[in-house]
Amino acid sequence: MIVLHHLNNSRSQRILWLLEELGLEYKLQRYERDPVTILAPPSLKKVHPLGKSPVITEGDVTLAESGAIIEYLIQTHGNGQFKPRPDSADYWQYVFWMHYAEGSLMPPLLLRLVFEKVKENPAPFFVKPIIGKIVKETNKRFIGPQIKTHMGYVNDYLAQHSWLAGDALSGADFQMSFPLEAAVARGTVGAEYPNIVRYVKQFQSRPAYQKALEVGGEYDYA
Repeated sequence: MIVLHHLNNSRSQRILWLLEELGLEYKLQRYERDPVTILAPPSLKKVHPLGKSPVITEGDVTLAESGAIIEYLIQTHGNGQFKPRPDSADYWQYVFWMHYAEGSLMPPLLLRLVFEKVKENPAPFFVKPIIGKIVKETNKRFIGPQIKTHMGYVNDYLAQHSWLAGDALSGADFQMSFPLEAAVARGTVGAEYPNIVRYVKQFQSRPAYQKALEVGGEYDYA
């Protein structure tokens, strides 16, 4: 039996969606973020030393990292679904997007989130303006331009493609779903990136995605 160790408002939602698309039997083990730190609870470290979600267990297999989990589920249980054949024209696009999601797209989005949290945290009144200026300048000179470059790139690609790796849903779409829907939900992506908005609505309307929302519980990005 596959067990998904599922943290609310996390990347594990895309694994839950994949499990539903594959029609697999699984067990959901729920974990809740600490309301103060917003971090995963220490109990997740009993499952995997990194203490993060998603993690799946199946028999002797314990696997962390969304990309690795997606590859494992597709290869082990996919019956040829959701991955282009290695000799197809779409295969290397699949590989690219699988790595791009966390390797290139997520870092500036995460940086913006961290800097905004820093600005919101309590601090002495005489320090607040300095923190605010640092956050503003960092966003203006580095984070903002990086996000604009990446979102423009993805938006332009989606202008010519319904899905990321070929004409059908693939593992690349599951992997890219989290950063893109988080960006839309947080207002980082809006009307200026219509193809990303269309794409997010497209996969969020799938029955398996909707079922995963019902099963998973709290998820602020849908």
